[in-house]
Amino acid sequence: MSTTNFSSGRSRTESYKELLCSPSLVGGLQQQLSICFLAVDILLSITSFAGNSLILVALHKKSCLHPQSKLLYRCLATTDLLIGLVAQPLDALCWMSVVQEHWSLCRYARDAASATGRVLSLVSLMTMTAISVDRLLALMLGLRYKQIVTLKRAYIIVTTFWVFTLVASLSEFFYHRIFFMYSSLVMSFCLVISFASYTKIFCTLRYHQAQVGDQQQPSQTNTLNMARFRKAVYSALWVQLALVVCYAPLCTVNIVIAHTKKYSFLLFVIDKVAIILLCFNSTLNPFLYCWKISEVRQAVKQTIREALC
Repeated sequence: MSTTNFSSGRSRTESYKELLCSPSLVGGLQQQLSICFLAVDILLSITSFAGNSLILVALHKKSCLHPQSKLLYRCLATTDLLIGLVAQPLDALCWMSVVQEHWSLCRYARDAASATGRVLSLVSLMTMTAISVDRLLALMLGLRYKQIVTLKRAYIIVTTFWVFTLVASLSEFFYHRIFFMYSSLVMSFCLVISFASYTKIFCTLRYHQAQVGDQQQPSQTNTLNMARFRKAVYSALWVQLALVVCYAPLCTVNIVIAHTKKYSFLLFVIDKVAIILLCFNSTLNPFLYCWKISEVRQAVKQTIREALC
């Protein structure tokens, strides 16, 4: 199996990125494999765009979701839609240029796809963290939730996610390690906050369930509200777990790339499969929304019926 040495004067990750679109590394790729990756990119781009467009239309319709929660799910669906509309077509263009050996076009498409994918992936992760915190606040604040977690504040938080991530991405042109440090910090922070939020939610739910069990005549309204809230939490948790499962392989591969001295063809293929798995998350999410959130499922069915009539 062939390997490629990294230049000593540059960071390993930067050297690897330069080799991605060069004959020395990918010029010997089997054409069938390149075409396969290209076809998968096109397929996932279409399904991601179609599925998340449908979800955005459905969320625009009246539903039982709180406006704050609806905004966060809209933001998540928007990032997934943009992955299908922008990031994956750019990656497909990169593969097309590899097949035709247009290395200059390959480098431009690679850089654009990489930058777009990083921004959208981080915004998705931060949005999922915000959803976990939103569910925790809804549980802890009770009736005060609508007074404290307002729609205006939710818009400010979502806007902050986009602005900070875009600024960090643009800063990479001046110092390439800025976005790496920013993304590492954000990913660590988001995973810790999400884990802590869901742990606190499930501990609180268990405590409330024990209290209800001790009551001789538990309130039917409180029991119904708690069951509805538990269902909403499980729905958000499914989406969160899907994101972690789809993102974890690429994070692992990036760590290996950053610490290896030689880059093999096998690692190259694993890296590309990990990127495809990450993009698959954007196609998977609309199915999870329809499966786990009944309000979204009903709105999607209504939208499809109206489109077919």
